[in-house]
Amino acid sequence: MFNVVRHTIFIIIILSSTLPAFGWDETGHKVTAYIAWQRMTPEVRDKVIKILRDAPEDSQLATFYMPYGTRSEDARKREFFMLAATWADIIKDKGFDTRYKNYNHSNWHYFDTLWMIKDGKVQFVTGTQDAGKLMEKLADFDKVIRGSASDAEKAIAIAWLEHLIGDLHQPLHTTGRVLDDGDKKGDQGGNLFSLTPKGAKDRLNLHSFWDSVIKQNMPNTADACDAVYLDPIAQAIMKTFPYASLQSRLANSKYEAWEKESIDIATTEVYKGVKRYELPSDDYKKKALRIAEERMALGGYRLGDLFNEVF
Repeated sequence: MFNVVRHTIFIIIILSSTLPAFGWDETGHKVTAYIAWQRMTPEVRDKVIKILRDAPEDSQLATFYMPYGTRSEDARKREFFMLAATWADIIKDKGFDTRYKNYNHSNWHYFDTLWMIKDGKVQFVTGTQDAGKLMEKLADFDKVIRGSASDAEKAIAIAWLEHLIGDLHQPLHTTGRVLDDGDKKGDQGGNLFSLTPKGAKDRLNLHSFWDSVIKQNMPNTADACDAVYLDPIAQAIMKTFPYASLQSRLANSKYEAWEKESIDIATTEVYKGVKRYELPSDDYKKKALRIAEERMALGGYRLGDLFNEVF
């Protein structure tokens, strides 16, 4: 009994100390993972969960699985899988020094292709900023799960793939817009594109708006648990964008093709209808939600198919 209580307290401490810096945010990543889980076969689900539970102790990833409680075993496995999709953001918390030093890599979450509008057309440019390692790490972790690595190594790779495939489908994790000829660093994926007036206390930029697009349109005003709040959202997305309707576009394991989709959306849709230092209109919010829901559906289906293929 003492061990059970101690384990529960440890989980609560970890969950209450994590930082709210997500992208997609926690909601978007968990929705993507929920959709992937629905695609995965029962045998693949069990194998992936088993591997995740063998994660290195200092990663603290396995501690998020709850082997007991009133929820069904399948629900607990699904929620563990969904939470694993956010682990790459949870480890940004510097309060857990060893975990942070051993596992956090901030430039793995993006690969910013720089672009600008010149003479009314999209033109890609060469910049000087750290472009990020998102595409490189996707390829690396893909090799890990397909190879002879230990389950501990594969557990970390699975968690990163859950997260990075979600990030890849968020258009602003793939581009940075150059706003004038003298700028060679771009707006850092919309992070420097403010949507609130200069000097405003509550700040919102274009990147964080897109990260949190679900919450922007469907806030969890009832403070409901994930099963009550997130599961119906994910189910509604799957109904709007069923697997069969997207199957011809899945391009399994072709990460460069998925990246190109996000770049196309960023350069043609994300900046259209929105202005710096002005909050987005309701029409823009609806457009962003529609795009994001389709991206989460594609990301989830692709993630599920990847794990079905490998495991």
